[in-house]
Parts: sequence; C-alpha cells; structure tokens
Amino acid sequence: MNKLTCLIIDDEELARQMLEAYANKIEALEIIALCSSTKEAKHYLSTQSVDLLLLDIQMPQQTGIELLEELQDHHPLVIFTTAYSNFALKSYELNVVDYLLKPISFVRFQEAIQKATLLKQTQYKAAQFDAQTSIEDPYIVVHSEHKHHKIKLKNILYIESLKEYVRYHTTEGRIIEHNTMKKLEATLPKTDFLRIHRSYIVANRAIKSYENNTLILQESYTLPVGKTYKKNILQQLFG
Repeated sequence: MNKLTCLIIDDEELARQMLEAYANKIEALEIIALCSSTKEAKHYLSTQSVDLLLLDIQMPQQTGIELLEELQDHHPLVIFTTAYSNFALKSYELNVVDYLLKPISFVRFQEAIQKATLLKQTQYKAAQFDAQTSIEDPYIVVHSEHKHHKIKLKNILYIESLKEYVRYHTTEGRIIEHNTMKKLEATLPKTDFLRIHRSYIVANRAIKSYENNTLILQESYTLPVGKTYKKNILQQLFG
C-alpha cells in the first residue's frame, strides 16, 4: 500500500504549520495541501482522491463537522484536530479515526496516524478480497466503534431502526451502526430485502410465514407489519 495522502484543514496558520511539521516526520504520510477553509478542501476533494483529512472543527463559514455531514459517507478517513472537547460524542457518530485536542503532542499525533494507517490497510485488503469474492456472496461494510465490519448479505436476518442508528441482526450476532433506514432501504437490493415497518427491514429469504399482521422469521423471530406496508408485502411475498 502507498503512503496516506493527506489534507490539513485549519483556519489558523500556526496550527497548519505545526501539523505539517509533525506530518513531515512520518514516512507513511504525504501532504497534498494545507487548506485554510473547507472551501479550499472541497476543491481538492473534487479533483483528486485523498486518504486522510486532518480537520479542525471550529472554522468560519463552515465547520469541520458540517463538511463531513455535507460529504456524508463519501469522505476520506478523518482525524479531528480541535481545541474543543465538547464535540467528542459527535465525532463518534461520524466514525472519525481519532479526536486530537490542541495543543497536540507529537506522540499523540503518531498514535492517531497509526490508527488511520491500519484502517486504510484494512480497507485496501477488503478491496482486494472483494475483487476475488464470488458474485454469489455479496456483502456490505458496516462502520461501528471505529472499525469496519464486513457483513455478508446472506447472513442478515433483519435490520432494526434505533432512531439515528440501526441494528443488524445476523446469523453471526448483532452490530450497531450510525445510519438511517431510509439510506439502507435505498442501497440494499430490493430483490433480497423488504421494508415491513418504519422500524424494520427484513431479508426475504429469512421469512418463514405471515399471520395476524406478523412475520415469522428464521430462529423464531417475530416482527410486526406496519399498516402502510401490508399490501406491498402480501403482493411481493404471495403474489
């Protein structure tokens, strides 16, 4: 795997210079640019692929958090570099690699870069594996607790909404991700998955029977069927 390409994004010049000096000491990093705003960063992100953002949070015009929310799931790995501790929970929800509080020590910076490098290696190996994986065995990558988990679609029984999170119930256990049912419903193959309730998406192959507005699944799971979904369910499952 090549070096991690990196953008430093901070409205303070001294902070940019300090991060650049730290980055230049680490062989695994290649600095693409120093950006004083998210506008500059978005220019680079629109023209080339970048592996890592060293991203300040409180900046004029647009914050680092707003940038990530705008990019949604299409942003590189992110390490927040900030003087404020009160955004730590939000950073967890955004699945950032690490959260560095200024003033940042070089040792702490090294630790964060090591985490990012390991994550990138995992993604690289997953991509290689994907190229070799049979088309009969597709999977999704789920981001949970700063890790990337591969879940085979054939192992998913159903997915449950938990407000801003979703819980995957699989034949191998459960896992929670910061996501929405709306996004999932749009990305999962409609031939294999069915929305049965505002709080549930089920795998078609896991359905055993239907009775009294309830679906019975494998492993004795029972789930309610929402009124607005009933007609569509009956049509898809029973013609």
